[in-house]
Amino acid sequence: MKPVVYYCYDAYCGWCYGFSPVIKRIASAYKDKLSFEVLSGGMIPKEYERPISAIATYVSQAYRQVEEMTGIKFGEDYLWHIFNPDKSDWFQHSEKSAAALCVFKEYHPDQQVAFAADLQYALHFEGRDLTDDEAYRHLTEKYSIQAVEFYQKLNSEEYKEKAKYEFALCKQLQVTSFPQVLIRTGEQKFYLLAKGFTDYETLQARIEAVLHETQNNHTK
Repeated sequence: MKPVVYYCYDAYCGWCYGFSPVIKRIASAYKDKLSFEVLSGGMIPKEYERPISAIATYVSQAYRQVEEMTGIKFGEDYLWHIFNPDKSDWFQHSEKSAAALCVFKEYHPDQQVAFAADLQYALHFEGRDLTDDEAYRHLTEKYSIQAVEFYQKLNSEEYKEKAKYEFALCKQLQVTSFPQVLIRTGEQKFYLLAKGFTDYETLQARIEAVLHETQNNHTK
């Protein structure tokens, strides 16, 4: 059985958006050696949904730091909401984007990392409202998913519960901030690979160290 990499993220997390090119590269480089599971962390629970004005001041400063450290760019359509919070109708919560990921996993379990990155790009670059069903339509087309079926699942109680299960699982894994990357090599053997933004070379070196250690343990 392949070791499993758990990528704990949230669609609304700007640092995760900055990290998405790194984790996509890792997923591509290690697709034959590792399995990848993306877990949504529930950064903004539905019961605490909030207008964009609640975070606009913070994000208006923080996004520049993310750009500088990661090289990613935030889009003008997203930043419009940050700099015009009084005109924005956005109320943000993590539940729908997390449910969308749960639905997606059933169609393309091997492309979870790519889809999570697409969700982040849709929000942080294209300025799509991830609480609105229409924000996902272009992705159903991209991944050849039947839209009617996708939306039925997206709005069902079953997938909202699956999303909440992932939130709980992240808590169980003691994930308190995003992004966070863990690897499971045995039944209960977890290693922390990344907490916060981590560059490709550092993450790759940590993965190689864990794989080397587990190989040595098997050969003893």
